[in-house]
Amino acid sequence: MTSVIFMGTPQFAATILEGVIAADYDVKAVVTQPDRYTGRKRILTASPVKQVAVRHDIPVYQPQKLGKSVELAQLIAIQPDVIITAAFGQFLPMSLINSAKIAAVNVHGSLLPKYRGGAPVQYAIMNGDDKTGVTLIYMIKKMDAGEMLAQAELPILQNDDNGTIFSKMSLLGRTVLIEMLPKIISKEITGTMQDEAAVTFAPVISPEQEKLSLDLTAQQLDYMIRALRPQPGSYFEKFLNKRTKLWDIKPLDEKTEYEPGVAVFVGKNELKVAAAQGSVYKIREIQPAGKPRMTINNFLNGQGQGIKAGQRIITNE
Repeated sequence: MTSVIFMGTPQFAATILEGVIAADYDVKAVVTQPDRYTGRKRILTASPVKQVAVRHDIPVYQPQKLGKSVELAQLIAIQPDVIITAAFGQFLPMSLINSAKIAAVNVHGSLLPKYRGGAPVQYAIMNGDDKTGVTLIYMIKKMDAGEMLAQAELPILQNDDNGTIFSKMSLLGRTVLIEMLPKIISKEITGTMQDEAAVTFAPVISPEQEKLSLDLTAQQLDYMIRALRPQPGSYFEKFLNKRTKLWDIKPLDEKTEYEPGVAVFVGKNELKVAAAQGSVYKIREIQPAGKPRMTINNFLNGQGQGIKAGQRIITNE
């Protein structure tokens, strides 16, 4: 039976791990990020990958920094046939990559060489791409730069966000990996070099990128909001003078002469707002600071009472 070390952290990776286990590979160890405190109540929570491993009685390793950990030598000593990574979140030392007897492969969430890095799905949505996908690559020292073994496309639909794309992508990635593993193990497949001239990068989203700007058009705002939904979310710093997250908007096929951030129309259940270049959007779901997510109807019946058309309700600072 082919032995495997699996390395990953979020649900995207957990779905792929479940597929590897179901396909009867001998998963000797799972490596994932340390448990984190989550939610308002700060509950210490294991990663989705760890939860899968625990259910299947697979040993779990959780080094804070793999390259400087005591766990590294223990993992190298396993000498698995294959190392599989999927959204692990750390660089792998070459000593570990080279410990795989057959191959070390990564399931990456983009159509490489586009979007190397830790946030490929977010950047695909943010940039208004009409498709994304998964690429199976050999692992090398350089980030996401290994030879490509397989690739599959996934359309980005109008209402997709990073949550829905990751859910669909995890199933696609699992299918591609399970289909290709026998060919990798038997060495029936050779990799294809990536076109370095076509490389783009998708670094991890910074806190500053979560802030929405009045310089964005309605369509660009929609891309940003969906790219960062459900986590971490995006916000205007000053929406009625409060930091306010916008969870769902709809760009409209209409124009306005109002400046960005001004209310264009206020109805009983509707709030339209001006954006850059005369574009307009309506807000469907919103979350003022310290409040739960709510529909625009609930907002207008509460904190949004009294908003008038022509009133500036959003400022950049």
